[in-house]
Amino acid sequence: MDKTADTKIRAELAEIGLGWANCISWNQTAAALYQQAIANGEAQVAEGGALVVSTGQHTGRSPNDKFVVRDETTEKTIWWDNNRAMSREHFDTLKEDFMAHARLKSLYVQDLVGGADPAHALPTRVVTELAWQALFIQHLLIVPKSRKGFSPKLTIIDLPSFKADPARHGTRSETVIALDLKNGLVLIGGSQYAGEIKKSVFTVLNYLLPAKGVMPMHCSANLGAKKDSAVFFGLSGTGKTTLSADPNRTLIGDDEHGWSKTGVFNFEGGCYAKVIRLSAEAEPEIHATTQRWGTVLENVVMDPDSHKVNLDDGSLTENTRAAYPLEAIPNASETGMGPIPKTIIMLTADAFGVMPPIAKLTPQQAMYHFLSGYTAKVAGTERGVKEPQATFSTCFGAPFIPRHPSVYGNMLKDLIAKHKVQCYLVNTGWTGGAYGTGHRMPIKATRALLAAALSGKLAKTRMRKDETFGFMVPEAVAGVPKKILNPRSTWADKKAYDAQAQKLATMFVTNFKTFEAHVTDDVKKAAPKG
Repeated sequence: MDKTADTKIRAELAEIGLGWANCISWNQTAAALYQQAIANGEAQVAEGGALVVSTGQHTGRSPNDKFVVRDETTEKTIWWDNNRAMSREHFDTLKEDFMAHARLKSLYVQDLVGGADPAHALPTRVVTELAWQALFIQHLLIVPKSRKGFSPKLTIIDLPSFKADPARHGTRSETVIALDLKNGLVLIGGSQYAGEIKKSVFTVLNYLLPAKGVMPMHCSANLGAKKDSAVFFGLSGTGKTTLSADPNRTLIGDDEHGWSKTGVFNFEGGCYAKVIRLSAEAEPEIHATTQRWGTVLENVVMDPDSHKVNLDDGSLTENTRAAYPLEAIPNASETGMGPIPKTIIMLTADAFGVMPPIAKLTPQQAMYHFLSGYTAKVAGTERGVKEPQATFSTCFGAPFIPRHPSVYGNMLKDLIAKHKVQCYLVNTGWTGGAYGTGHRMPIKATRALLAAALSGKLAKTRMRKDETFGFMVPEAVAGVPKKILNPRSTWADKKAYDAQAQKLATMFVTNFKTFEAHVTDDVKKAAPKG
């Protein structure tokens, strides 16, 4: 770094309270960060070269410890029913204590970008106290071709060793994720889970982009040979990453995207894949990254002698993850951009076993299911869960939604209508009965149905109307057992199916009452018969 650039960065850090730089490493390469993480004792090297790290007590995000500063900027723009407020006074105290704590640490700075489209990119400076976290976010965000003239619009400071004081800082616990949207500053403390950094960028983009007419989306995206983009909405465990990593299509990105007037673009430069019980046969591209130099494996169990990882071992957490740059996927896009989507896929893992493997949605039904954001938890995934439980996460990402869901829902509805986008709901969950009785939807059948949808063939297939949910379901698709297209026929006890379908429909209707005042009558009529 030349002296001019060094002076500029020092001045920018001084503006937010870090007016010193004796122990700060600037924009180190992946190799340097990799080496530093090992030297610091932060990580171990697995067979093949991946870095294995433990995130301690936090093996996932802490949504109840996430706060947004409530001030004149955010008072009328934030969906406060879904976002915890922090006063300006508490944030300023937290910031002061953060900076004092940071003075005792060696820090790693990465200047990166959120957003592959230059017109909507968010220059982001990430400051961490752990070298592996700096490597993680270098994988996950976009490394600019040149840092000349780089000026951050967002700064994230992550200090896992910092412990918040609820009485002093207005927090719920010692863990804190605090977003000051007015000043573009995020403070993360008390958690080593690096997903908090990545999702903070996503949350900020979710706040900023709607005002520019760009729809932010919690989705994966890929591109066909005919330049036909497709987006895949879905919560964790529904197959969003798996199904978008199609060897016959170009991967644009696996988790976060924007939809502008010119097309779809990735927010990230890498992938953050769930790897618990990952199969080399079913998901070869993703599996290969777990044996790749530089991949960061979070909470994956490794044999201490052989250094072989065991992806089937969930003893630390079911949320084991791999973070790697997009270039690790053989058919990944070099630009992270694609044209206007022609197909939208909404993924759900229905553990009740009543949803068909695929259904065609009208624009109104698409908005209804987008606002609902349905999937289901199965027994054993959380303490006390003994039978399938419905999970509704609006916009398929409620924890990252700062504005009211109707803002995003109406944008999606308008985009679908304007561009005549084909929309499908895909169930990657259970068939032949609920979880415990039935079995998981065959991935080969899901891939065949997706291929038919993405090629346009499914839109021309003869369909029937589902009596409970009202959407259209194909009667026959090549390569797919006809029986599973009608979930009722896969149940031995038809009356049990009817009762289960009605139970789920009622859950949909009850959940949607939150949004009824914000949608038009035609969207309300898209509800199941609950």
